[in-house]
Amino acid sequence: MIERRVRANARIETGAYAALDVAGIEAWVAGVLRDFAKLADVGAIIPVGHGAAAAIIRGNRLACPPVDYEEAMPADLRAHYDAERDAFSQTGSPSLPGGLNLGAQLFRLEALDPDLANGTQILPWAQYWSWLLSGVAASEVTSLGCHTDLWNPLTGKASALAERRGWAARLAPLRGAGEVLGTLTPAWVQRTGLPADTEVHCGLHDSNAALLAARGFAEIADSESTVLSTGTWFVAMRSPKDAVSMDTSRLDEARDCLINIDAFGKPIPSARFMGGREIETLIGLDTRRIDIAPDQPALLAALPDVLAGGAMVLPTFAPGFGPFPLGHGRWIAEPADDSARRAAVSLYAALVADASLSLIGTQDRLLIEGRFAEGQVFVRALAALRPDLRVYTGKAHNDVSYGALRLLDAALPPAEPLERVVPLEVDLTPYRDRWREEARRMKDAA
Repeated sequence: MIERRVRANARIETGAYAALDVAGIEAWVAGVLRDFAKLADVGAIIPVGHGAAAAIIRGNRLACPPVDYEEAMPADLRAHYDAERDAFSQTGSPSLPGGLNLGAQLFRLEALDPDLANGTQILPWAQYWSWLLSGVAASEVTSLGCHTDLWNPLTGKASALAERRGWAARLAPLRGAGEVLGTLTPAWVQRTGLPADTEVHCGLHDSNAALLAARGFAEIADSESTVLSTGTWFVAMRSPKDAVSMDTSRLDEARDCLINIDAFGKPIPSARFMGGREIETLIGLDTRRIDIAPDQPALLAALPDVLAGGAMVLPTFAPGFGPFPLGHGRWIAEPADDSARRAAVSLYAALVADASLSLIGTQDRLLIEGRFAEGQVFVRALAALRPDLRVYTGKAHNDVSYGALRLLDAALPPAEPLERVVPLEVDLTPYRDRWREEARRMKDAA
């Protein structure tokens, strides 16, 4: 990695709904690419984006602002949409809050403006950026196959809902994630100073880029394994050793299980929870205090008191998400000591992750990657909870970009090796049993 730039997220109020800050992101991208043109000879660009946004274009412009997926949908409209959705058994896409089902966004936008159904194309979020840079419109299977309601993973085609609503016909042509759509448009060459022959690739869904990165390690490669990507979302994606070992009928849609599609079109049993958001809610905006290296000895040292005092966090602090979506998060015996509180929150993240892994049938190997992979209480507690697994962490912070780069060169070695996680030297089974019982009791009471 030569350089890394980040930008804070922003929402734009349109009056009718909250939208993604397309103009702000575009201006930022232009400035970053202009800077990058001075740092290196850039030969390719691979856009990566989350899977819960779409751009509707008419001609050479946006037909409407893309919806922010955290925008709540009016209840009556949501009820009408839910009545039209396909069954989970057909799409592997659970009914999710807000606009996390891309079909719900399209349904809402067309209710606001029926003319959007005429003369427009639908592009997934990553492919909006490849279109903007190259002028070539495309859609792509990892973006269409992540809880959108638009894809049938068993047939490898658009869902029945997408066909009925006319969305399938309006999806931009399907291309492979690594395919070159074209080169930078002359306008973007002038805007950035990048070479005119810079190739723009189709791009892909961010969690799938992390999965590709994980498969670059010999310990994971073609083995039965699960990748737990950590950030705002904790996403567990299992690569089964063969089709026989993947029984998608056992996935529980009510507990945030779903089927993702990898870059090669294969179904990937997955489970999610909003771990980073919950940690932020519990300890404040500075979530680094869970995972930064200088704080790890204090968190590990506080753990015995946490366990002895019975301090625990019950799910969930992100209602509607994760393996306990109906829970109402609360503390039991909340510690006064700050290190102990953070250690208890780390244990909580490990317990929820353990539940998610069980829901998708995780076996053999687990790779924890992303920013919370450096939280020692979290990763070592999870390893202790799952003695059946070989647990690894990836220390690189460029897993998504490395995964995208593997589309260009599958043999590209990772920059840093994986580390085997040493489990905590404590039996967490009694703590987990009590936590599960308290979570069940709270659910029953609700």
